[in-house]
Amino acid sequence: MADIRVSRAALLNEERRLDDLYPGVISQDLKKRLLGPVFAALVVLYLVVCFFAFDVLGVVDKARGDMAQLFALDSYAHKVHAKYQFKRDEQGFVVSLEGNRRAIYKVPPEWIGHSKSQTIISLGGDGKVQFEGGLVTYFHPDYQQPFVFKVGEGAPQFLSGAEVDWLKVSGSQVNARPSLYSRIWMTKSKVEVQRYFTGWENFWFDFDSKLNGLSVGALWSLVFASERLHPEMSNLRYMFHELWTNNEWQHGEVYFALLQTLIMAVVGTLIAGILALPLAFVAAANVNPVKWVRTGMRRLFDFLRGVDMLIWSLIFIRAFGLGPLSGIFAIFFTDTGTFGKLFSEAIENADKKQAEGVQATGASSIQKYRFGLFPQILPLFISQMLYYLESNTRSATVIGALGAGGIGLKLIETMRTRQDWENTLYLIILIIAVVMLMDQLSGWLRRKLIKGNA
Repeated sequence: MADIRVSRAALLNEERRLDDLYPGVISQDLKKRLLGPVFAALVVLYLVVCFFAFDVLGVVDKARGDMAQLFALDSYAHKVHAKYQFKRDEQGFVVSLEGNRRAIYKVPPEWIGHSKSQTIISLGGDGKVQFEGGLVTYFHPDYQQPFVFKVGEGAPQFLSGAEVDWLKVSGSQVNARPSLYSRIWMTKSKVEVQRYFTGWENFWFDFDSKLNGLSVGALWSLVFASERLHPEMSNLRYMFHELWTNNEWQHGEVYFALLQTLIMAVVGTLIAGILALPLAFVAAANVNPVKWVRTGMRRLFDFLRGVDMLIWSLIFIRAFGLGPLSGIFAIFFTDTGTFGKLFSEAIENADKKQAEGVQATGASSIQKYRFGLFPQILPLFISQMLYYLESNTRSATVIGALGAGGIGLKLIETMRTRQDWENTLYLIILIIAVVMLMDQLSGWLRRKLIKGNA
């Protein structure tokens, strides 16, 4: 019992000692103790209100998970359509890439077999489809009994087979999706079988190119072949030309748009930094003694950065039309306000002793700020400009999507079609790669210019 009393006394003495060293930290009043729990309760209450105000449950209920899966699949795979139209039965099954009329296979793929009265389409692990005499028979590996449909005489009819979730039969059509990689679609006018394959089809050379489908070894041998594929070009130049002018992936247009985005970010940031630097000296209290001039300049900075970059871009698109010039002005206006505020605060917080020491040598006012103040804030100027250069590379993409051009406009075009998600993923990868490259480049420049080593 004595040990416990001694321990309690020691604890009380230690508490008093700490309270003397750090007054107001250990023994706080009731308001301060309740501040943390009350703040946490307000945050929770705010989240609950947002949950019901934005109808999160309704949004989740309306979400189309199946469409999201298809879009995700289309971003890394391509599909081949095999379509039979009853009004053009003499054509048989027409096989095309992504259902495009300009990408029709002259020779059907190996997984489609034809005979006089029968067509068998292999779906890989999902079985096979047999079309013969107005009957479509689907053999699924997991079911012993095949699925049989009658087509060609009005709406398709489901004759036999098990009842499964992936088979939907209505009064006008039959839609079967055994898996994400295959689909069987039947209406009164056609029978269409779709099969997905992993990979970006025709990424290097488009569908109609002479080089389409050639292996790496075959292409390498053509580089050194004496016979030219094009009379006016070497084979190597012809390969690059076919790659650069690929009609499906548009590599040339994509990289030109990417260059436009970089130009918007670099030129807009550079002009903003160059203009904001002298204006920041005007807005700094330790440089400009005229209060109304300083106040007016600071309100100008507030106005320029107070209007969002996207709003500026819409204004300049209406003023100058579509193109990168609108994006440059939007970045330039917004960053001038931001740089002006940051630079002026850095000037005001600079050490006065160095400037006073330079002035004591008989230097003029310009020399005083040039040699006594500017070297102190130069590292901050460079660091801020390089950081905003990275940020503006991303912002230029969004501005481009609104109509300023560049890679953003290309990106929004691929998303609007809802069919070119592989192109969308390709552009996203390029944008991420450019942002990472700009991050590495700006870091190297920061070390080179500020610390003096690469």
